[in-house]
Order: sequence, then C-alpha cells, then structure tokens
Amino acid sequence: MSQSLLGRVSAVGWGCCSYSTLKSCLPILSWLPRYKLKWLQMDLLAGLTVGLTAVPQALAYAEVAGLPVQYGLYSAFMGGFIYALLGTSKDVTLGPTAIMSLLCFSVVGGQPHQAVLLSLLCGLIQAIMALLRLGFLLDFISFPVIKGFTCAAAVTISFGQVKNILGLQDIPHDFILEVYYTFYRIPEARIGDVVLGLLCLSLLVMLMLMKKSLGSDDTPYSTSSRFARKLVWTVATMRNALVVVAATLVAFSWNGYGHQVFTITGETSRGLPPFRPPPTTYITDNGTVVSFGEIVEGFGEDLVVIPFMGLLESIAIAKAFASQNDYRIDANQELLAIVSCLRLTSRTAVNSQTGVCTQAGGIVTSVIVLLSLAFLMPAFYYIPKASLAAVVICAVAPMMDYQVVANMWRIRKLDLLPFFVTFLMSFWQVQYGIVGGIAVSGALLLYNTARPQIKVSDHGVLVMELGSGLSFPATEHLSHIMHTQALQASPPRSVILDCHHVSIIDYSVISEIRDLLRQFKLRKVRLYFARLQPSVLKVLLAADLQDLVYTHSVDAALQMESGTSSMTDANFVQSQNGEEMFDAEQKEFSNSADQ
Repeated sequence: MSQSLLGRVSAVGWGCCSYSTLKSCLPILSWLPRYKLKWLQMDLLAGLTVGLTAVPQALAYAEVAGLPVQYGLYSAFMGGFIYALLGTSKDVTLGPTAIMSLLCFSVVGGQPHQAVLLSLLCGLIQAIMALLRLGFLLDFISFPVIKGFTCAAAVTISFGQVKNILGLQDIPHDFILEVYYTFYRIPEARIGDVVLGLLCLSLLVMLMLMKKSLGSDDTPYSTSSRFARKLVWTVATMRNALVVVAATLVAFSWNGYGHQVFTITGETSRGLPPFRPPPTTYITDNGTVVSFGEIVEGFGEDLVVIPFMGLLESIAIAKAFASQNDYRIDANQELLAIVSCLRLTSRTAVNSQTGVCTQAGGIVTSVIVLLSLAFLMPAFYYIPKASLAAVVICAVAPMMDYQVVANMWRIRKLDLLPFFVTFLMSFWQVQYGIVGGIAVSGALLLYNTARPQIKVSDHGVLVMELGSGLSFPATEHLSHIMHTQALQASPPRSVILDCHHVSIIDYSVISEIRDLLRQFKLRKVRLYFARLQPSVLKVLLAADLQDLVYTHSVDAALQMESGTSSMTDANFVQSQNGEEMFDAEQKEFSNSADQ
C-alpha cells in the first residue's frame, strides 16, 4: 500500500518537473529553440521603434502620476525582460499606461516612496491572483463599466495636461477645482508654453492622420511609392520621439541665449536607483512618523481596484492582438507575466504593425530605455512640459469612444446606467467610479437573476416557460406568478412548469416548490414539471417531494391533464421512490438525446 502511494507521489513529482510543464511556465522555451535569424531583423526593428515611442510616453506618464520623469523610465525597462520569459503574446509590450498613472496619482498624490510601495503591493496581489487562478474574477467587470472608466480617465487625463500647455503652476489636482482654476487663471498663461504646446499638438495630430491615410499594404505600389509610404509610416510612428526631441532643441536654444521662455522638466536623476526594498515608513513634513500599517490603510480599496484594472487592461489587449494575428494566449500565464508591469495599447499596436516575430522585441525596447537612463538623462532637463502634455493628450484621446454610447443606446439602453454611473463618479474619485459601476452592474445582474423571464401561455392549462436558471433570489417571483395567475384564479388552474433552461437548483427553491405542491394539492389542481435536466431531476428526487409529477415533454403533461394519459403512462412519473425512478428517467433522457 505504501509503495503504491509512493509510486503515485513520485509520478506526480516527475509530471510537475517534466519539460512540458516547464515550457508552460516559461514560454520562452517554446519559441527560443526554434528562433530564426531572419526574425532577428524584425525584432530589432520593432524593439527600436517601440523604444523610441516608449521613452517619451514613459516621461509623460510620470507627469500624469505626479512623479519625477525618471520614474516613468524606471517602470518601463523591466517589463520587456520579464515578459520575454513569461509572456505568451509576441505583440504585447509592457510599461506604464495613462490609466494606471492616473490611478497611481489618485492614491499616492505624487509621492515617489509611496508609489514604489504601492507597485510592490499591487504586484504581490496580482501574483497571488495568478497562483490561485483567480483571473475569472475579471469577468465580473462589465464592458459598460470599463468603457465608462476609460472615457472618464481620458477626459481627466487630457484636461489635467491643459495646465502644462498653458504653463500654469500650482493648480489643484481635484478635477472640479482643476477645471475652475485652469479657466480662472488663463490670463496668467505663458505665451511660449501655449505656442509650443499647440504646435506640438498640431504636429502630432497631423502625423497621426497621415499614418491613418496610408491605406492597406495589399495595394500594389511602385518602388518610389512604397519608399514614400514607408518613410511616412516611420516618421508618423516615431512622432512622439521626434516632437519631443524637436521641442527640447528649441527649449535648449532659447535657454542658451538666456531666455526662460518655456516651462521645462528640470533636474532628473541619472542611472538606476539603488536596488533595495521600498521604504515601509516615512516622516511627514511636521516630523510625524507614518507606519506601514497606516500607509496600507491609506491606500484603502485602491489596493484591490488597481491590480484588477491592470490585469483587465492587460488581458483584454493581449486577447485582442492574439485574435487579430491568429494565435492564442494562456490567460493564467499572462497573469504571472504582468505581475510587475502594465501594458499599453498604443505601443502594442506599434509592435504588431512593425512586424515583431517574438517576445525578443521587448528586450530590445527595454535596452533602449536603459540606455536612455544611462546617457540621456541630462538632456531630459530641457524637455518642455508642454511637449509632454501634447504627447499625453494625443495618446489618451482615442480612449474617448463616443460611438459606444450610441451603440449601447441602440442595442440595450439599460447598459447605459452602469456606463454613466462609472463615468460621472470617476470625476469625483477614479476608484469610486469603478466601484460604483461594478455595484450597479452587479445589481442589474442580480435583478435579472431574481426576476427571470417567465413566458406564460394558455393551453387549457397554464404553461410557464422559465427563460433562464432558477436560484434562490427568483423563488419569490416564481411563487408570486404561480399564486396570482393559477392558485388565486377562479377556478384555480393547473400549471405545467417548462424547466428546459434550468440547469441548477438550490435548497431555497426546493423549499418553495414543496410549499407550492401543497398549495396546488389543497386547491385540487396539479403542478407538473416538464423537460427537467438530469442534474435538476436528481436534486428534486433527492428532496423526496410529495406529489411531484414530471414528464419528458410539455405535450405529455398536457395529455395527462386532459385525461388522455393515465398516471401510469411511461411519459410521466410521480415521485415516490427517488433513486430508482431517477435511474430510469436518466436512461430515458439518454435515449432521447441519442435519437
């Protein structure tokens, strides 16, 4: 006995340590052994292109998070290395996103030490979710909630950059106050920042429209036309880097002549920060020591909201590009891959359009970011904040999807309720918008569960067809309809309950059915159950309900009620002896299915 048990344990151990299991945990073992030299050129090109996009965006998103610009680069370089080992999508790139930057600012208020600690805690929560295979929880966040949040985030982020376009300082970060003081202080706007910001915005929009107007690559072109299209595509793809570099040169030139025309980024730290755990305590300006517990308590519900939104954004993007490029991803493996980073749609799109072949493209992007940290930080001193604001606005503008409102109005108007609740509450507090939208979506879901559609038809006897499952919230609704339309009618009427769509039943429903059967018997009418699924029938028989009558079909119940069938007919059975009758009935179900 012990030897047999030892053998099983040994077999399980070898199975867990097998090469196939290792490949599922480390997807790099699947694509690296078959790596081709011709892929290297495409991965290098894609990594370089994405890197030139990632660096200015990382700097800009650090501004959104209220952090020094180097923190944007700190969060952008590690993702490529990790994802190359653990990721299952060749197109996905990792790094800071506008939405996560906004959420980060709403929690830590631009304090770097708290931002680092928040990242660590969110990563730990995501890791636990991945190990426990809790990715299914993301299914409970509905599409209207996601869209409401992203639209509100786009408005909040975009307007938050208007002050940088205008060159205004010390504007409150609360959205309502931000709107008020931005308009109130427009007379204080710096002409240089306004001109440069609007010029950068115009160039970015123009290059973006040029890229969209290129059309499909399938159309045959001459050699010169192909070269021109490729040149336009390259310039338009690297538009963020080109605009920021040009604006930096302009700012550097003016500063060289002693004119402080633009609001610039200022001093930045060079290289990587010291490798050490994030501080778990800090001292406020008045000398008060804030403990780790107080910091975590201050994070509140955001410790749940931020990991969920990061995972949701990431997996949705990965699935979209996997479907577009005809391959599949492992959702649970993706959870592990994104523990320390977050994805960005625009960079992933650039990666895909450049023709990346493997996850090695992310390694090249990460190297570009590291080189920027090592050698370019002094140059970042002269980056005008107006140019970074223009990059952010153009990056988040596509998130304002007005068409989705019209689509929801046309398809199902009720979905607009969680959308607008999320959208409006997000202007108060971003996290409240998400939680409020999820609560409304959950209430609608529970309402549909508690009020399933019941189609009632009159065939001399009432036939009630349940349009969905039957669980405990629906018992009162079902009982009310039974009483009002059958038991309280004059005279009382029999009912055939068509349970074809019912796949699960619980104890609360059983208790209500027992009471209904008693009520029907007292009024000398019958309650029939038709087309029960075997799993539901087994539960009903196990409950040993008195006077339970069930049939294979609605027609069989109608025949019995009309008197053309007897109580011993094979098409229906009255419950008296549970298990034997269930076995016979299950065989009948199987035979019917085979036919």
